[in-house]
Amino acid sequence: MNNWLTQILSVTLTNLRSVSERKTASLVAIVGIGGVVAILIGVLSMREGFKVTLDQAGADDVAIVMRSGSAAELSSGLSLEQTRIIASADAVVKRNDQPVASPELFVIVDIPMRSTGTDANVPFRGVTDTGTQVRKHFKLIQGRMFTPGRFEIIVGVGALGQFAGLEVGKSLRFGSTEWQVVGAFEDGGSVSESEIWTDATVLQGAYRRGSSFQSVRVALATPSAIGVLKDQLTADPRLNISVRSEHDYYSEQSKALSILINSVGYTVALLMGLGAVFGALNTMYSAVAARTREIATLRALGFGAWPVVSSVVTESMLLGLVGGLLGCVVAYVGFNGIRASTLNFNSFSQITFAFAVTPALLVKGLLYALMLSFIGGVMPGIRAARLPIISGLREL
Repeated sequence: MNNWLTQILSVTLTNLRSVSERKTASLVAIVGIGGVVAILIGVLSMREGFKVTLDQAGADDVAIVMRSGSAAELSSGLSLEQTRIIASADAVVKRNDQPVASPELFVIVDIPMRSTGTDANVPFRGVTDTGTQVRKHFKLIQGRMFTPGRFEIIVGVGALGQFAGLEVGKSLRFGSTEWQVVGAFEDGGSVSESEIWTDATVLQGAYRRGSSFQSVRVALATPSAIGVLKDQLTADPRLNISVRSEHDYYSEQSKALSILINSVGYTVALLMGLGAVFGALNTMYSAVAARTREIATLRALGFGAWPVVSSVVTESMLLGLVGGLLGCVVAYVGFNGIRASTLNFNSFSQITFAFAVTPALLVKGLLYALMLSFIGGVMPGIRAARLPIISGLREL
């Protein structure tokens, strides 16, 4: 075993010394694998960023109550009486003898995107004065809070960056109503930052919704209290509702897009990976062809076939490692933190998020690079090991 390892090390070092003679072919392999890794990480970082945005919006100690069978707020509906019954549940936290419960309305408005000028569906949420209390990371960063009873709105920083005309002080017209932008807020990078908020009563009147709402968010003392809340509310014959934690609700919403991004990302990576493998094959076949006489000499001196195969594969994987590291650097610099927006398939509205290049994605990219380079080195390595010694020694 020690003899094999010594042979593998000797042949590999000899191979690496000759890389400078094959600069072009080696660079093609490195750049090809690096490009594949960068694209794979870039696409999957979109999934990670979207998932992080939804996860940060969902707290385990906040429950969201909607009409039974509703997958999203847009398809839900609750009467004013039902929201009061929900707010009076024993498991709901109370402050100053008032339940921390936020009945909310959710509609969609069209606003042009800054990047293209085309209209996009933007979430427009009506909240009560307790709406900020069930969102722990809410913070006004510009202007002021809207005044209840007035046609005033505040906008999330994500929406402010992605959609046109939402700067503080500007006016927008939705339907026949003129709205004044009076503030901007952040919410810890959550999905709320993609929304526009106003007073729920004003929104009900503007969109002729009467006294109806679409969801109620309630604060719980502990995450385990959701079971008590669910048992009490589902047992009430006046209600036909579903109860789940915000975390579970947003996790379900992220599944559809995550599956789509995974499918696209891995399909693109597979197709590009085939090209990178052919590049690696070409590089290593060229290396073997250029060193036919040298390999034959080593074999004549007693070097085994497997050390020769291992040395070729090792050289290929080292080139793949360099390409993988290059791809990781390009992906991190080029994608991490970039803000974008995409369609939330559950609410049919735009959601803003930041691409997230995580350590797990970087590791995945490096492993993919090593796998591609391993495949690209095996066949040339076997060919090198099978070269007839006598004919190899005759090569000029």
